Amino acid sequence: MLKINEIFYSIQGETTYVGHPTVFVRTTACNLRCTYCDTKYSYYEGDLKTHESIIQEIESHKASYVCITGGEPLLQKEVHPLMKDLCDRGFKVSLETSGSKNIQDVDPRVKIILDVKTPDSGAADSFVMENIALSTPSTEYKFVICSEKDFEWSENFCRQHNLFEKFVVLYSPSYGQVSERWLAEKILQKNSSARLQLQLHKYIWSPETRGV
Repeated sequence: MLKINEIFYSIQGETTYVGHPTVFVRTTACNLRCTYCDTKYSYYEGDLKTHESIIQEIESHKASYVCITGGEPLLQKEVHPLMKDLCDRGFKVSLETSGSKNIQDVDPRVKIILDVKTPDSGAADSFVMENIALSTPSTEYKFVICSEKDFEWSENFCRQHNLFEKFVVLYSPSYGQVSERWLAEKILQKNSSARLQLQLHKYIWSPETRGV
């Protein structure tokens, strides 16, 4: 059994899987309380679901991509057999995790997105450094940038651990805190190897575009 906050079908708005129709499985509970969190409802809300019922709901959407997100999915050990089963069934599976939990037991076929927390997130010391050594070539690193301080911290973190040379690194502007243009200019000014990542889903489903 897994405590699930929601399962929904939408367009993937982030990572190198951006744009793909995707089934999102959002687990309940998170061990962090990031300042910019936009899914606080996932901290406690949710229902216990069987492995079989989750698979059935995923398959009903006829999508090839499945994103396991949260909350923090790795707080529930039952998420591992679910991801393995999904991979066995031919789904392209991604896992969004803060990196505050060890990723050693994640099925190697799963694309892991490590959302490294910056200082302005309020959880900058939460990352398990062992996860860098456990990362595979398909692993992607995400940094939500809230300020100049966050940008410089992220650059230093990536260079210190040679992330740019080994992995896809994504910088995302914290929605409503810094502008996309500002972050794009910072990346260019600093000759950063990071990719600018926008949260595409927030533009697609924003009040300004809804129904267009």
